Formats: sequence, structure tokens, C-alpha cells
Amino acid sequence: MLLVRHGTTPTTGAVLPGRAPGLHLADTGVAQAEAVAARLAALPRVDAVYCSPLERTRETARPIGQARGLPVKVDRGLLECDFGEWTGRPLKELAKEPAWATVQRYPSGFRFPGGESFLEMSARITGAVHRLAERHPDGVVVAVSHADPIKAAVADALGTHLDLFQRINVSPCSVTAVHYGPTGPAVLAVNSVEPLSSLVPS
Repeated sequence: MLLVRHGTTPTTGAVLPGRAPGLHLADTGVAQAEAVAARLAALPRVDAVYCSPLERTRETARPIGQARGLPVKVDRGLLECDFGEWTGRPLKELAKEPAWATVQRYPSGFRFPGGESFLEMSARITGAVHRLAERHPDGVVVAVSHADPIKAAVADALGTHLDLFQRINVSPCSVTAVHYGPTGPAVLAVNSVEPLSSLVPS
């Protein structure tokens, strides 16, 4: 399972966009999407490409699918967390909220006002990646998603408590590789922005 975060958007690092529609990749993000597609094209095989329904993940997944001659399929399990009333607010403003410390240090105990809890997000993304892995046994799957869901999937694969998932960094268009097998997951790479030659069987 190759988990790819979408490319940079005009709001990356400044605003919490959540599931708000109409947010597209910035020019930098388009270039990042082309670059990650080229990196993934170097792998000997990719069997399927999935993405969340949002525009920025679709636009990141499109060149990946085109490079491999594969259709891009939408899976709602890969969606960004539902930030509810926090959607669209500047991060500098949110950092002043009393609940911000809880988001960073005790996310398993936090629900976004009018939105999703981190526990629900974690259950959703881990369910999605396990489902996709089962759908493509012995296959290589690219899943384009968002930072927090990918971090939660990594924490689950590592057997790490969700309260520590904020320690994981997932950069735009980075690749995180997890092998899902009968004895459990194995994390092969996290937040990789380098060539993926190490993932090619020797």
C-alpha cells in the first residue's frame, strides 16, 4: 500500500481546509504530482490507484494513473477528517483555541465541533486501507489521501497509540509504504520524497 499525500494547495500550512469543496492544487502542487507520478512509474508494478473524493487528491492521482495506464477510483474511506466548525479557519487562529493543546497531545479524546473525532477518522482510514489491501491481494495499490488520515494509518500499522500520531510527519506528495500481510502490517517507508528504488525487489 503506497499512501500518497496530495500536493500543495494555496492554503497548505495556513488554513484548515478539511472537506470544503473547490480547493485545487497550486502550481507547486501540480509539479509535485507530476514528480511523484514519475517516481511511482519507476516501480515494476502498480495494480490500482485510488483517491479521496476531494479535488486536490483527484488532481494528484490523475498523473499517477495516466503514467501507469490505470483508472483512478474514488474511495470515501480516504477522505480528510471532517473538521466541522473548524473547517476553513486559519491555523494561527486555531492555535489560540484552548482545545488546540488537546488536538496535539490527546487527539484520541477530541471531536471537532460539529465534525468527526480522531478515533472515527482513524477507524475509517485503517478500515479503508485494509479493505483495499484485501481487494488486491499480493498487489501494489496507490492510495492518495490527506496528512492526518495517512498519519493515523501509519500509527495503526506501527501499533502506536493514536495520541502519538502527531509526531509523524507527512509532506505533500510524499510516499508512505506499508505492506499488509497475513502476519500483520510492516512499515517500509514513511514520508519519502526520494526515489523509490529501495522498494523495488532486488
